Amino acid sequence: MSNIQYVTGFAMLENPLDIDSFVAKGGFSGLHSALAMTPAEVISEVKRSGLRGRGGAGFPTGLKWESVAGDDERYLVCNADEGEPGTFKDRFVLEHAPFLVLEGMAIAAYATGAQTGYVYVRGEYPHVVASLSSAIASAVKAGYLGEYILGSNFSFNVEVRKGGGSYVVGDETALLNSLMGNRGYPFLKPPFPTEKGLWGKPTIVNNVETLAYVPYIFTHGAEAFASIGSSGSPGLKLFSISGHIAHPGVYEFPMGTTVRELAAAAGGILGNLKAVQIGGTAGPIFDTAALDYPLDFASMRKAGGALGSGALVFMNTTVNMAHVLEVTMRFFAEESCGQCFPCRYGTRQLAFMANKIASGQGRLEYLDLMRDTTHVMVGASFCPFGQSIAFPLESLLDRFGDEIVSFIKQQEFLKEAAV
Repeated sequence: MSNIQYVTGFAMLENPLDIDSFVAKGGFSGLHSALAMTPAEVISEVKRSGLRGRGGAGFPTGLKWESVAGDDERYLVCNADEGEPGTFKDRFVLEHAPFLVLEGMAIAAYATGAQTGYVYVRGEYPHVVASLSSAIASAVKAGYLGEYILGSNFSFNVEVRKGGGSYVVGDETALLNSLMGNRGYPFLKPPFPTEKGLWGKPTIVNNVETLAYVPYIFTHGAEAFASIGSSGSPGLKLFSISGHIAHPGVYEFPMGTTVRELAAAAGGILGNLKAVQIGGTAGPIFDTAALDYPLDFASMRKAGGALGSGALVFMNTTVNMAHVLEVTMRFFAEESCGQCFPCRYGTRQLAFMANKIASGQGRLEYLDLMRDTTHVMVGASFCPFGQSIAFPLESLLDRFGDEIVSFIKQQEFLKEAAV
């Protein structure tokens, strides 16, 4: 189920790999427009549009492109390592509009001077690897990728690389390490990838959805894109909606749309709402007050969270929050790359305690110990993975702590009664 109105728009085809149909519906018109400008003018247009990264951080796209400087050899990477649980919007775009992403990459490469690009696809998406490779071959044959694109002096070649199934590789620096054949460990910033990325060269890393919006800007104009959405967060956003919702799927709405409006568009909540997690597993878990939260960067920060990948997981009153705690902590323990001790050890201790709680063997002192462990991880972990665990854990304990405490006490009572 989907409600895609803009990002794919003309690109929603019966056969997504039919490049002639894509072109007939206006495909690659944005690339034509961009090539008529100078690279500096292209970057200026993206800056005027207000487009911000749709992968989670929300960094202004135009500023990122502008920051690539110095070396003649530059790279562009499309981050399609979509490992955030509850997030599937990038997969949807790659399945239904691969040429749109490639067009966005070509525009980005022209603006930044990159001659080589990579699409790093999540290892669990082998069908996307195959279809995207076919789309690239078609685009090269038609003159939209490869040497001297559309008769210009601009050349840009794209390769697809398949990831190894690591969640941490969603971090752009870990992704670059993996692309270079190393273990997918994050590396220290600064220097940032725009200064020193692939093989020590300046590298732009953009998310699939971010690149998919670029052609819209050059087809309709920066003002058209900027006029949509909310102040500080212009444009459109793809939301992955799942859980206790009538019609799970990918939905596209202007930035600033409320959680309540999205839930209504998806057919409504099944049962009585208890909680909604926003931004993926690394995001906070909110109570019913979240229904009136506007979904944009500033509003989510004000609410104590982050927009993240735009994933929303709805949970009704049948859900036991002690079990949610266990699933969440187990995910972090399984996905920690192990590079730094605070995260490697801390996530396993959190998973151990959460498992004991969910299985009826928990102790009340575990809850304070879990908070203390998280605080250490926030201050000492090498990368955002270990630091982000505080969002789901503390939100669970702050908003649903009474329920978890009652569950622990109930299990203790049942054990004593059995004796």
